[in-house]
Amino acid sequence: MKDRYAVIGNPIAHSRSPAIHARFAEATGQDIVYERLLAPVDGFAQVALRFRDEGGRGLNVTLPFKLDAFALAGLRSARAQAAGAVNLLAFDGDRIYGDNTDGAGLVRDIEVRLALPLAGRSVMLLGAGGAARGVIRPLLDAGASRVAIANRGAGRARELAADVDDARVVGGGFDEIDAMLGQGGAVDLLVNATSTGLGGEALPVPGARFAEARLAYDMVYAARPTAFMAQASAAGCPRVSDGLGMLVEQAAESFLVWRGTRPDTEPVYRALRAELAAEAAR
Repeated sequence: MKDRYAVIGNPIAHSRSPAIHARFAEATGQDIVYERLLAPVDGFAQVALRFRDEGGRGLNVTLPFKLDAFALAGLRSARAQAAGAVNLLAFDGDRIYGDNTDGAGLVRDIEVRLALPLAGRSVMLLGAGGAARGVIRPLLDAGASRVAIANRGAGRARELAADVDDARVVGGGFDEIDAMLGQGGAVDLLVNATSTGLGGEALPVPGARFAEARLAYDMVYAARPTAFMAQASAAGCPRVSDGLGMLVEQAAESFLVWRGTRPDTEPVYRALRAELAAEAAR
């Protein structure tokens, strides 16, 4: 009988995770089945536990359930604790283990695929929600010299910075970006962790910050450049990227936790990028 895994969320029909993990399983010779699970917004725990009780081995958790998964996990990894959210559950009898692979996926995509070492880099993180929270500690662990969190609600950004409790992390409103960076401070990497990436709304970031950055990175992905990527390019940023690589890398990290082997991500990334290009051409 094949080991069962799934991605759980609401909505979930759009998820590419089944295709990603099917390719990983084929490449590594792992005999698994990977499904999609739609859970009611108020019924995450019931669906997750039923999946476990029916023999499920693990779940990837997507919006809006990462905090629910954090609460369900009886044992959590250090990176899940730091993120305050869980995007991976592993079941072993009554034991429920929670982990967070988002930050590891982001860092690996930036450092390996995009060849931008993070050691000594100044990072501007846009947004102060769960997506931002999940990547701050991995950015710091990779050697970022500063992580400045900018959010429309300045208080939320300051609270997040205080929660991280690291002198390299500051938070404030978009109108405080220059002050957070300090006299003569510059940005090497801009990371969009807001939900505006798939909409048409521009973020109130000074154009000069885009122009001085080495890379503007949107954590979401789409068939065409996101609004954030277009804004960055128009302002003179020399390089932009969406978050497709992050999606693939965090999935590979999940596969490693579950199966004990880390698949080669490049073939899967190239296949997904080709699929997106085909969609954009229609």
